[in-house]
Amino acid sequence: MTPPLPRFHRLPPERRTEILAVARQHFAEHGPQHASYNKIIEAAGISKTAAYHYFDGREDLLSTVLDDVLARLLDALGPDPSASDPDTFWAGLESGTDALTAHLLGHPDDLALAEVAAAHEGGAAWRGWFTALVDEGQRLGVIRTDLDRELLVGATTAVVGAADLWALSALTAGRQPDRAQVWTLLAGLWGTKGADRAH
Repeated sequence: MTPPLPRFHRLPPERRTEILAVARQHFAEHGPQHASYNKIIEAAGISKTAAYHYFDGREDLLSTVLDDVLARLLDALGPDPSASDPDTFWAGLESGTDALTAHLLGHPDDLALAEVAAAHEGGAAWRGWFTALVDEGQRLGVIRTDLDRELLVGATTAVVGAADLWALSALTAGRQPDRAQVWTLLAGLWGTKGADRAH
């Protein structure tokens, strides 16, 4: 998919944010396949002529929204993990996943589009964060090195994604999720002494 046209980037930041928020709401509410481009641009207060100066069409707008959602998720998760020791590694992972869960709980549009955004454009940015996590964990001896790296990255990404959805479900039901279960699951997957962190 092509990036938004240069004129969109020349809009004031507040106006770009406003347009993307309206589009994000529509795509979240009606689904990426069913949201109406005409209704989105009307709700955003953009004429059809102006809209085609900013985006090549509906798919271009959707791509821009998904890029924005992914950037918001990665911002909530925090920078690529780096740590001086295993305890710092686990603490950083815990604070990052807690921050992501809190962000998703407070931003239902991002939650509705999170899975699609993470897979957008092949999921390169999302997988990049988890690749850095696995690399750092292996460097610190927290993550096993006897399995294929890509397998570990994929499995770690899936476990953390499932854990976030599980935690969100518990929080919305008024229960506090027991994060120790997540750390036990990851430590089991990673096959290292990181299980100490889970207790």
